[in-house]
Amino acid sequence: MEEVADFGFREVRAKDKSRLVRGVFDSVANRYDMMNDLMSLGIHRAWKAEFIGWLAPRADMHLLDVAGGTGDIAFRFLEKGGGQVTVCDLTEEMVMVGRNRAIDRGILRGVDWTVGNAEALPMPDNCVDAYTIAFGLRNVTHIDKALAEARRVLKPGGRFLCLEFSRLAWSWLEPLYDRYSFSVLPALGQWVVGDRESYEYLAESIRRFPPQDELVARIEAAGLDQVKYRNLSGGIAAIHSAWRI
Repeated sequence: MEEVADFGFREVRAKDKSRLVRGVFDSVANRYDMMNDLMSLGIHRAWKAEFIGWLAPRADMHLLDVAGGTGDIAFRFLEKGGGQVTVCDLTEEMVMVGRNRAIDRGILRGVDWTVGNAEALPMPDNCVDAYTIAFGLRNVTHIDKALAEARRVLKPGGRFLCLEFSRLAWSWLEPLYDRYSFSVLPALGQWVVGDRESYEYLAESIRRFPPQDELVARIEAAGLDQVKYRNLSGGIAAIHSAWRI
């Protein structure tokens, strides 16, 4: 039987998912960051500040930021004193947006841009001090392969951090959150980007993503250690941290 994968609430052929995900982000790339502000009412900025704060960038740290095409995490890393950052994203259109944003900000050194799949990173073994992935892990076809790749490219003593939408810790908020996710977000996507379907997928993909404790177990199974997480905004998002020992 042919392998299948979740694409939102649909099942698709596993070999087709990367192409479908690229299609989503090709469509939204030019307004991706503006939509993040609108969708989260700006709260994603606080989440990313917490994310970078937990990473604690250093001048001697080489960061690989996966699924970071538009540069949001990379720029914050550099602003907080980080050294070299390599941005790797599945979608060339997102990488082009990030490069243009870097030029607009006068960031001409300290960041490299590459197109690649989180499940088969175009990087050698043991090459980076830190690996981050923000709002990207739920879009990969095989999460466990991506986690194994994270361990592969990290140096011994390297840091893994994942920021992702997660499961609410406040059950009373669920009806309101569901209404917002499945009604407001697609409407915003249609209004701002002219693409309702991509934002329907993004909302659905959040519900398909493993809850916090399950993701802990999968990170451990990939060979990473000292795994812990922090809930953000009552579990709307969570940061998972681990180390390669």
